[in-house]
Amino acid sequence: MKTLVIGTGGREHALALALSRDPQVTEVHAAPGNPGIATFATLHTVDPLDGDAVAALAREIGADLVVVGPEAPLVAGVADAVRAAGIACFGPSREAAQLEGSKAFAKQIMAAAEVPTAMARVCETPEQVAEALDAFGPPYVVKDDALAAGKGVVVTDDRAAAEQHAASCDRVVIEEFLDGPEVSLFAITDGETVLPLQPAQDFKRAYDGDEGPNTGGMGAYTPLDWAPDDLVQEVCRRVLVPTVKEMAARGTPFSGLLYAGLALTSRGVRVVEFNARFGDPETQALLALLQTPLSTLLMGAAQGTLGQVGLPQWRDGAAVTVVVAAEDYPASPAKGDVITGIDDADALDGVDVIHAGTARNDAGDLVTAGGRVLAVTAVGDSLAQARERAYSGVDRIEIRGAHHRTDIALAAEQGRITL
Repeated sequence: MKTLVIGTGGREHALALALSRDPQVTEVHAAPGNPGIATFATLHTVDPLDGDAVAALAREIGADLVVVGPEAPLVAGVADAVRAAGIACFGPSREAAQLEGSKAFAKQIMAAAEVPTAMARVCETPEQVAEALDAFGPPYVVKDDALAAGKGVVVTDDRAAAEQHAASCDRVVIEEFLDGPEVSLFAITDGETVLPLQPAQDFKRAYDGDEGPNTGGMGAYTPLDWAPDDLVQEVCRRVLVPTVKEMAARGTPFSGLLYAGLALTSRGVRVVEFNARFGDPETQALLALLQTPLSTLLMGAAQGTLGQVGLPQWRDGAAVTVVVAAEDYPASPAKGDVITGIDDADALDGVDVIHAGTARNDAGDLVTAGGRVLAVTAVGDSLAQARERAYSGVDRIEIRGAHHRTDIALAAEQGRITL
């Protein structure tokens, strides 16, 4: 099988790496890709938002499966163009991707499917914003209705900050605050069959102790030994399956990766958000432990044959991902700083260094080219071993001004997460 992965970031590197290790995959191509993917796959220049160009490239290389990684191409309809060219594609249609493209649309779907979520109001004027903030009170939760690369949400006790964020968006969704730990649960679906992956937890805040602004994610780990034993079954029954059924009933079936961001509140499971693609950086940790060949799951979703695949199987142990971010991320990340030490980190037992925001400069040096630069991912027999290996890898990498969180998965390792 020849595969083509669309995108440039850490999620795409992790997907391409898993496919390169899949015995059913003969060739891995990526477009545009990144320097990390280039070490094991063939890169192609293409505009990832141009569906016709992506489809033409897939035809040219004879791709059997196209995997659309990021949300923006999905919302732009790239998967539709690939399928129209007669090529199997993993990723939802433009209409179905509105589950992520519009927070307001997602709330409509959840209401119709009776999916438990936070109470919310859609606001388009300062007066509506003020009324909603008054109604829900602090902590204030303000979400940009449009795509914002994982950074469109502000959770704050500062009323002025909440109003400022709302004013910077065309339309916002203001919600009640949900207490309790957050969990990410991904499911692969062909629009009918729903196959959940094992839960993971990511860390959105920039700094240790969940301080600082929201980011695209500073680290993740899996599995969650502290989570309820029936969590996956409950979320499938109350969230994932009803959502997939509602999308199908509307004539916009959802196939691809349905990501449910969950809060395990004192009142039960609540959906924080839906995404229409693999989450980053949870994907890095999850794929490190996935035992089922990735191509089997992705092609099953693309061809409508997931019912024949069976539940994904997992290796024993744990995986931890630690993101190394550029100086001044997420505000105004520095670019062009030289990166060293990746080979030393990659050589460590159980460690993969995933490129998320890297490039080559004119001299051929590897340099920073995005806010989240690298995602050091490690597997181990235990969460403690996976953490130790991941941070050993981080310690070998040098980037001027870079920063990372030192507490990824620490509370779980120490047994300090309570429900």
